[in-house]
Amino acid sequence: MQKITAAITSVGGYVPEYRLTNAILETMIDTNDEWIKSRTGVEERRILKGEGLGTSDMAVPAVLEICKKRGIDPAEIDCMICATVTPDMVFPATANIICDKIGAINAWGFDLSAACSGFLFALTTGAALIESGRYKKIIIIGADKMSAIVDYTDRTTCIIFGDGAGAVLLEPSIESVGVMDSLLKSDGAGKNYLHMKAGGSLKPATVETVLAKEHYVYQEGQSVYKAAVKNMADAAYDLLQRNHLTGNDVAWLVPHQANKRIIDATASRMGLPTEKVMINIERFGNTTAGTIPLCLWEWESRLHKGDNIVLAAFGGGFTWGATLVKWAYDTPPVNTPAQ
Repeated sequence: MQKITAAITSVGGYVPEYRLTNAILETMIDTNDEWIKSRTGVEERRILKGEGLGTSDMAVPAVLEICKKRGIDPAEIDCMICATVTPDMVFPATANIICDKIGAINAWGFDLSAACSGFLFALTTGAALIESGRYKKIIIIGADKMSAIVDYTDRTTCIIFGDGAGAVLLEPSIESVGVMDSLLKSDGAGKNYLHMKAGGSLKPATVETVLAKEHYVYQEGQSVYKAAVKNMADAAYDLLQRNHLTGNDVAWLVPHQANKRIIDATASRMGLPTEKVMINIERFGNTTAGTIPLCLWEWESRLHKGDNIVLAAFGGGFTWGATLVKWAYDTPPVNTPAQ
């Protein structure tokens, strides 16, 4: 029997219209454009504005774009996995809400929480389901409305994060393309440095937790930076070593857009020049689980069948890892089933 792989056959994305620029942040907190750009690389970030709008409202247009480009009906989707730390509600799963909104009446789904590594963890999970032979069309979403959990009086976090959603469609292939390998890691000891203090079962919401601003992102920047630089870069390098590849074999690095200096360190460890690195942090900031699929969405027209692409991420928890993808199509994709 020929080996079944999980091929990415279409990509979709969405970012809100409102641009929160560094100039606007200068009027809100004690900071300036040069300070932000030199430390993070961010110039502006997109923010979802409007009453009653949540993470699902960004994911829906991303998934519908996939369906349109691939020429499929949402009812054909078998499963939906939504990587997010900002679900619409604690329950039901945001994946289920998205399914309901788009008419994916035959799909089952769930949310996956791994912070900024969420999309990689979800992609690997979805690939395993495709490889089992039981499922034909699985949507993997990375989406976060970080503005909902960011304190805009805290300049250590509000300068970094933005809102956005990206998604990919996984389908079975026998052409040796798709998700080829993943190296994923986690270390719960990292919880002390990047977390939300209240809102979970350990510390349920009270008037006191709200007044103490414990429902916002808390980060010890230097500790997170040191761990991210080492672990994200090492994971990408080790993945190449395990697959007997060098930087010369890689068409693109798709790094989590956490910080320009972390991205540069990862590329350097892999021996990749800047022109082989997808970077959009200056326009979107850190959209947490959304960064990697948003990069794929923006660069889709520059990807070619057979390209080796390395996805790499680091997130709170700590979580980190890298995934090797062999791209499955030339753009524009043809609306025919994967081979």
